Amino acid sequence: MKILSFHPFSLYSNGGGNRILRRLYEGRENDVTTLVVEASAIKPHNGSIKETIVYATPVIQPWARWKLRNLLIWLRNKAFKPYTTNKIRRAAARISYDVLHVVDHGPFATALCTDEFCTKENLWVSFHDHFLTTHGTFEDSSLLWNMAKRRLVISNELGMEYQKLFGEKDYEIITDGVAEKEMSETVTSGQLPVVVYFAGLLHIDYISLFNVLANALDELSKQGYSFKLVLRGTQQIPFLQNRLFATEYRPVTLNDAELKQELDASTILYLPIKFTQPYFYLYSLSTKMVGYLGAAGAILYHGPADSAACHLLQKNKAAVCNTQLAVNELSEDMLNLIANKTTIAANAKLLAKERFNLAEIQKQFWQTNIIK
Repeated sequence: MKILSFHPFSLYSNGGGNRILRRLYEGRENDVTTLVVEASAIKPHNGSIKETIVYATPVIQPWARWKLRNLLIWLRNKAFKPYTTNKIRRAAARISYDVLHVVDHGPFATALCTDEFCTKENLWVSFHDHFLTTHGTFEDSSLLWNMAKRRLVISNELGMEYQKLFGEKDYEIITDGVAEKEMSETVTSGQLPVVVYFAGLLHIDYISLFNVLANALDELSKQGYSFKLVLRGTQQIPFLQNRLFATEYRPVTLNDAELKQELDASTILYLPIKFTQPYFYLYSLSTKMVGYLGAAGAILYHGPADSAACHLLQKNKAAVCNTQLAVNELSEDMLNLIANKTTIAANAKLLAKERFNLAEIQKQFWQTNIIK
């Protein structure tokens, strides 16, 4: 079975959707070819999966200022959309495949929804985020939902929402997972300084959460605690300078072993979810959260109380969940986590084994009886 994986990002760029696909395809790389629609000029990546890159017209250069950038985005998504769609189709016509796996993300997600490229029997669609957060449209997501042979959703919340919006179709939950070798023993002894860890992209909507975190770490430092904040793959944050705790920045990496080593060296695994964009937090599950579940440390969730991630973590007592932007409350919750980290981390591992077993997720994705 050969898969053509079609999406608006390289498998070898930093991001949650990229990580999910890399993990699903692990061990079957020779059976996958990707077709990537890129909006910005990038260097092709060297990886074990062959990637074909189509650049959306016009290409957005890194130096473009916001007014020019906004104009270019409008031209790309509206005026030049048919031109880019034709480029996508010409590229796909040169690739041999049995299954078309589309990630519903961005304005070109339905570019291959024609009789030439797919039928109801060979179209699989992954829905990682609500279309209102991905520059998609109701019409495109509805078409993909109803046309697909398999609908692979990130959470049960998103699946139920899409059933309401687009029709009562069956769906499967396919997420990132935790491999058996990634399940670490919980650290019971104390470590100084207490390492607070965050890895991933840091959008502007997270700044308010990090400001509260920094103030809470300062308050606890005044009480005699010692902390180090480790940030992997973020930009420099000016307000973290001249604090009572140390801050260490580390560059972006896609090396799972390196990330795993860092997770296991941390006491507090910080999981912020932005309070803005309810259509994001109500339905999406962070791949960062999944990776945290198997680590030696314990998860500190910081975000909306009604998010899909918060519901899951609270139900399984797999994290300390703080749902406010208040320094005193976050400080208390951090002390609670430090005191009970062994139990919290153990619960997280149980959740990882029961819900996020990577081998089982891969087996489900690649089940051969799907193809007639």
